[in-house]
Amino acid sequence: MSSMLEMLMGTLGGGAQKQIGRNAGADEGATAKVISGALPVLLGALSRNTRDQGGAESLLGALDRDHDGSIMDDLAGYLGKNDTSDGDGVLRHMLGEKRSRVEQGLGKASGLDTAAVGKILATLAPVVLGALSKQRKEKQLDASGLAALIGQDNDEATKKAPGTMGLVGSLLDQDGDGQVVDDVFKIGGDLLGGLFGGKK
Repeated sequence: MSSMLEMLMGTLGGGAQKQIGRNAGADEGATAKVISGALPVLLGALSRNTRDQGGAESLLGALDRDHDGSIMDDLAGYLGKNDTSDGDGVLRHMLGEKRSRVEQGLGKASGLDTAAVGKILATLAPVVLGALSKQRKEKQLDASGLAALIGQDNDEATKKAPGTMGLVGSLLDQDGDGQVVDDVFKIGGDLLGGLFGGKK
């Protein structure tokens, strides 16, 4: 069975990827690199945030309240609006003060400036929660089951691309230093090769 990370990569390819790039003023190749690095970072952040029961219940409440999964039924319509206000709010909860570090790292990976990377991140965040909400409903998961699902996806990605996911972990580590930003340029290419067998 495909992991949620692989499902999201498939969903956000093709026309969706082109639209995300247009919205951010970025070319398709750079957009692909940001997406391939951003998705595991976002899922990794969710995994960390749901390690305790309180975090898992908070996420479950957010999904039930604000992210019912309908975004996945009209992704083109969502991308066409080019409105990242909801995504910016999601990122505040997901990444907090680490957002600027993530933007710097993904900017180095893609060659884009942090403003464009930030727009792509804010576009992706509600999609990730929408996909997660659909999975949660289909599998009838409670807070603990939701946390387990996210953790399993993160573990699967780590097995397929351990070096890259190690960089993702470092990027999200509060105690990490500036060397992380120097190394994280590897994320885009490594993920495309390690997680998806070189397919683009």
